[in-house]
Amino acid sequence: MLDSILTTIKNFIQNMGIAEIINDDNWWQYLVMYLISGILIYLAIAKKFEPLLLLPIAIGMLLTNLPGADLFHLDMWMTADNVNYGEILQNGGFLDMLYLGVKLGIYPCIIFMGIGAMTDFTPLIANPKYFLIGAGAQLGVFVAFSAAFMSGLYTLGQAASIGIIGGADGPTAILVTKILGPTLLGAIAIAAYSYMALIPMIQPPFMKLLTTKKERLIKMGKLREVSRIEKLVFPVLVTFVTGLIVPDALALIGSLMFGNILNVCGVTERLSKTVQNEFMNIITILLGISVGATASAENFLSLQTVVIILCGLVAFCVSTMGGLLTAKVMNWLSGGKINPLIGSAGVSAVPMAARVSQIVGQKEDPSNFLLMHAMGPNVAGVIGSAVAAGVFLSWLA
Repeated sequence: MLDSILTTIKNFIQNMGIAEIINDDNWWQYLVMYLISGILIYLAIAKKFEPLLLLPIAIGMLLTNLPGADLFHLDMWMTADNVNYGEILQNGGFLDMLYLGVKLGIYPCIIFMGIGAMTDFTPLIANPKYFLIGAGAQLGVFVAFSAAFMSGLYTLGQAASIGIIGGADGPTAILVTKILGPTLLGAIAIAAYSYMALIPMIQPPFMKLLTTKKERLIKMGKLREVSRIEKLVFPVLVTFVTGLIVPDALALIGSLMFGNILNVCGVTERLSKTVQNEFMNIITILLGISVGATASAENFLSLQTVVIILCGLVAFCVSTMGGLLTAKVMNWLSGGKINPLIGSAGVSAVPMAARVSQIVGQKEDPSNFLLMHAMGPNVAGVIGSAVAAGVFLSWLA
């Protein structure tokens, strides 16, 4: 009887997670991941850095690095070209089930649907030339892609996944990475959302560096009125053109435009509110926690992760400069009618980047209101990053 009790206690102790950590030669990696997870939780709650996604990502990271529970099996997803979904459904853990939505490309598209329903496309419809700023702000994507590939640490697909960080669009980065560089998903998602959260700190120095005081004081005229017909035709037209030219971007663009149609058509208010709120909130939780699960210690703590963080920062900074320089050229061509500050909003972070343009502009002149004008390049940036993703997917997938 006593031997049986002692054996039971011994088995219990051996199966404890802490025993597995102690017996692992790389035990320190677990501690580092717990620290990183704690820092992300702090930033999400105390500093409010993209808390809606950063907090679920941090919790997913914590759960996947607690040994013994077998909530997520990275080897089932990353070791073969063809994922064995039967094995995953039979032997997978809780987080493996949630990760199916990432692997199948469901979550990012639904997020885009919600973004479309919440976003006003009117500034871009009123000034279609802002598409040029959105395109110019994708410069960092291709600079970072080139830098990552030339480092010799990554394949073409992985380098493309890193480059997409420059678009400042988390769902797009996740969609591209889960196809072209799945082993890098945790690091890329954390980098993408961290830099999005840091927009108010990263962008203003470049905005002041690349613009003159005279340019920052430019007041832009009132936007023209946009008719209901234009609001309805625009998303349909963008979907149609995207499908014909870059079909690999259609999943994202189509979802974005569908969400917008629900909002502007005037007859699906219930659907629009559901997509904007309950539906998007649920998917945001599932996306964040399952993406965080890919950041296991053995996968995350590497030189590759450090380079991803650096390349992501370069991508974001260059994209900001690309948008600003494009806006400066457009200002020169227009005879001084466009405030170049709206160029920084050409990255895809809606509406945060547009708000930064407004804030920097009002520091020069409190009576200057650039927000609605900046929303034009901002929306164009969302479309531009999705198109850039489609180009990479059509080339490399």
